[in-house]
Amino acid sequence: MRKSDKKLGKNIVLALTEACDDALKRYKGFEWLTHAVNFQSFPESLSIVCVFDTRENLVQTLADDKGDQLKASIEAKLFSFGIKAKGVKKRIVFDTEEACHTEHDGNWKRRLEGLQNAHHV
Repeated sequence: MRKSDKKLGKNIVLALTEACDDALKRYKGFEWLTHAVNFQSFPESLSIVCVFDTRENLVQTLADDKGDQLKASIEAKLFSFGIKAKGVKKRIVFDTEEACHTEHDGNWKRRLEGLQNAHHV
């Protein structure tokens, strides 16, 4: 990994940590977020998964158009750390703890691998 990739990776984590902290305060049922990135094809490879506790809370957030607000907030946080990830809002997806438990027996590693493969084909 190049020195510039390490710096970029650190800034992505810092930006997403701030975005997560904000989301925890603003969105009912929001629990955490994670990301994946391949620095060889950045920024197109950056993908983000926002996780809510239940489908009900996620649906309510999306119904209130707060999903777009959350995506915009994440994009703004990335930009504030000097990360220009054009089109990142299209690569932010939502999921739930409830769905992971039901569909993957709570195995987030397996679930996220499936999500990442689906978004980077």
